[in-house]
Amino acid sequence: MNRRGLLLAAAGAAASAVVAPAARAAAAPAVVATPDTWSSTTTVARYPSDRRMWVDPNNRAAKLRTLPVECRQVIVVGGASYTTTYATLETYAKVLGHWRRVSAVLPARVGSKGFSDNHVEGVPTTPTGVYSIGPTMYGIAANPGVRYPYHRLVSGDWWNENPDSPLYNTFQHSATNPGGYSEALWRETPAYTHFAVITYNMPPNVAKPVPNAGSGIFLHEFSTSGGNATAGCVSLSHTNLVAVLRWLNPALSPRIVISPYANLDRY
Repeated sequence: MNRRGLLLAAAGAAASAVVAPAARAAAAPAVVATPDTWSSTTTVARYPSDRRMWVDPNNRAAKLRTLPVECRQVIVVGGASYTTTYATLETYAKVLGHWRRVSAVLPARVGSKGFSDNHVEGVPTTPTGVYSIGPTMYGIAANPGVRYPYHRLVSGDWWNENPDSPLYNTFQHSATNPGGYSEALWRETPAYTHFAVITYNMPPNVAKPVPNAGSGIFLHEFSTSGGNATAGCVSLSHTNLVAVLRWLNPALSPRIVISPYANLDRY
């Protein structure tokens, strides 16, 4: 979904893991991100060499019930309500059958109209649910060292967000704009310095994208230095985004779960 338009409108109106060594012995406290407490620099993801993780049998990942058995990495994106644009992102790895937190609680942002159980094209909400990470990661900048296949964006790289197109909600290289809300990916700086695709309204979540159900839901970088609401994506600071993208391992069948905290037990 078009981030450039959203910003202009607003102006007018582990396996390998990420844990601060000082916190290794105890579960991190719960964080509720609000405009008063949220900061893009509150926490920085770190990857120690010893792979130590926070142990907490009541962590948010441990409460999930619908993850496939092969899933051994999960990202949990939550917020205090459906209407908030402030969220947190946590990463977990399954070790010896138990979910262990491997990242600090990272500040994130979601859609300018919050979360939605019924996201539709053109409405800046972030869709709730359980999704995979798309098979290719993308970015305007060079590969930062991710484990997924990586495509460095060039002129003519679009995300097709035209519901009338047979290529709706797919990456497309084209000399012409595919129409609708389609994004010129190579122009979206700094948001698309690097990003991962969240498989909302696309395989494997659905066999074929449903017209008008929404498209172009990514895990990407903040568009502003202080962090800002998105047009439906999940965003992080540059440093934290790169750390998370490097951590994700396709061999571990990662999933991302997106929901207000109160409804995480649905998943």
